Amino acid sequence: MDTDKRIKRRETRVIKVGKLGIGGDYPISIQSMTKTRTSDIQATIKQIKGLEKIGCEIIRVAVKDEADAQAIEEIKREIKIPLEADIHFHHKLAIRAIASGSDALRLNPGNIYREKEIREVISRAKEKKIPVRIGVNSGSLRNPKSKIQNPKLEDLMVESALAYIRILEKMKFYEIMVSLKASEVLTTIQAYRRMAKLCDYPFHLGITATGLPFEGGIKSAVGIGILLAEGIGDTIRVSLAGDPKEEVKVAQWILSSLGIRQFGPQIIACPTCGRAQIDVVKITQKLESMLSQLSITNYQLPNLKIAIMGCEVNGPGEAKEADIGIAGGKNCGVLFRKGKIISRTKEGEIIRVLLQEIGSGV
Repeated sequence: MDTDKRIKRRETRVIKVGKLGIGGDYPISIQSMTKTRTSDIQATIKQIKGLEKIGCEIIRVAVKDEADAQAIEEIKREIKIPLEADIHFHHKLAIRAIASGSDALRLNPGNIYREKEIREVISRAKEKKIPVRIGVNSGSLRNPKSKIQNPKLEDLMVESALAYIRILEKMKFYEIMVSLKASEVLTTIQAYRRMAKLCDYPFHLGITATGLPFEGGIKSAVGIGILLAEGIGDTIRVSLAGDPKEEVKVAQWILSSLGIRQFGPQIIACPTCGRAQIDVVKITQKLESMLSQLSITNYQLPNLKIAIMGCEVNGPGEAKEADIGIAGGKNCGVLFRKGKIISRTKEGEIIRVLLQEIGSGV
């Protein structure tokens, strides 16, 4: 999908993760991370396939030991999306993950920091032509020192990333992504803003350790959304303590809310009040569930905006930018397109009528 022209994307280099382009004019992609032990190959493959169905475009797996690194080879044979190996502490595991066919690496400067070890990894990455994400995390900065007097946490994060970039660039390696994640939203925003002025590498956005889906989704939407609205960010992962499918759904909503990408129909619904004459919540929930099931079965749904409004007095006017919608009347629903009323239907037929309109693409 085309990026909303009101948002001017930051100009970056382009890298490839598998066949997927990151940066430049490529669409902002959605990532998630498996919650399974990577060496549990069948469980990991099952989880990735479930994420593929709902729109995940890059998957990251944790590599804690040799068994995890070896498992990548078999996992790769069974999945369709690019795989990024997440490495901490042991650079040899990064080398093994490359040999197993990983499409990208995430290296943490806080625990893989010896230049000799970094050079060993990058040498192999150059041979295989795979990119490396410099994944700075505020919770794992190593002995943070700064030339800045009284540095803030975001300053230390940026300096950590820049030091790593210098090592990679000395090796003439430029297939680099950068992430600067903190659990505090404003710290994360400030770190990315500062880094955006200092390099042209594509950015992977995220707020780390946000918590359960409700609270974490809000924190992620605020932090990631602000940066995307400023044109910063080329790929995103919403980090939630829960089902990784929720991460993908929240990421899709963040992108669609800003008009950056669309992922099928978008439902808007009024908050309801004493004027509501239909059960807006029940109808919205049922329609959303049915559309979700159609999407999972790979049914191609059009990118429509669908409005479900509680009353016919203000409903069509308030939702006039919607492609189609229903406004509640007494024991009925008024069907409208682009704010113009076209017919009436019984309340029990509202879902069927909407699905029919959606199926026709309007």
